[in-house]
Amino acid sequence: MALINRSHPEEYILLGFSDRPWLELSFFLILLITYPTAMMGNIIIILVSRLDSQLHSPMYFFLTNLSFLDMCYTTSIVPQMLFNLGSTKKTISYMGCVVQLYFFHIMGATECLLLGLMSFDCYVAICRPLHYTLIMNQRLCILLVSTMWLCGVIIAVSQSALTLQLPLCGTNILDHLLCEISVIIMTACGEKKATELRIFLVCIILLAIPLCLILASYASIGRAVLKIKSSEGRKKAFGTCSSHLIVVLLFYGPAISMYLQPPSSITRDQPKFMALFYGVVTPTLNPFIYTLRNKDVKGAIRKLVRSISCSK
Repeated sequence: MALINRSHPEEYILLGFSDRPWLELSFFLILLITYPTAMMGNIIIILVSRLDSQLHSPMYFFLTNLSFLDMCYTTSIVPQMLFNLGSTKKTISYMGCVVQLYFFHIMGATECLLLGLMSFDCYVAICRPLHYTLIMNQRLCILLVSTMWLCGVIIAVSQSALTLQLPLCGTNILDHLLCEISVIIMTACGEKKATELRIFLVCIILLAIPLCLILASYASIGRAVLKIKSSEGRKKAFGTCSSHLIVVLLFYGPAISMYLQPPSSITRDQPKFMALFYGVVTPTLNPFIYTLRNKDVKGAIRKLVRSISCSK
């Protein structure tokens, strides 16, 4: 154990999977493929949503924000992961750790809120189609997204700052792939029960409020779809929200299973796999989920490819 005689260490040692080199190599190769794929997929979503006039609607405005969030989310952790997994040096500077801690949790909190906001958009589109453009006007969409970003930043910054104020126990070794609130708390000493409780309650509220909005929205959407008499109409209504529902399940499913477990039953590697899942898997899958199940996006991508080909 490396002893620290300062208020904070100059650097942290991220253990990751250092006791299993074969696993490190596997994850290094996976990240080397998935990170560029995730970046390219989300960049394409942003480009087609902005360049194609047919996609200038609230749904794609929110989707653009989701793609931007995913890019920031994965960039906040993957480059450091690649460095640590691909070398024998497993360190990150203290300031690097602090920056990663803030950005990773800001993006996570904001995405949690954004998915709830997108479910409300689906609800209005299906249950209030005649009033959709009136309700989801540009001014309201910008206001909602701005509020969501502000809330995400406030929640994440306050939680991270609270964590960084805890006194250290004389170690700079973190048994994780990245700097995360839970692992920083584990290395702290002194009285930390109150801090743990506050952070736990905020995390539960952060998950519960958007999830309640999502469940209420989809309950109303389900009733509205069942009232549609034509099978074509039901198929179209389901197609409008199915992509978002898959993304919601990918995001909230693992998070709920993680937080509903008692701390004693959480294995040593579980937080590491969760970080890989949220930082790599979901940002990579989200663009494919939205493009493969959406005719408008696929059509916009084809037009973009043709215009690029013609310009050459």
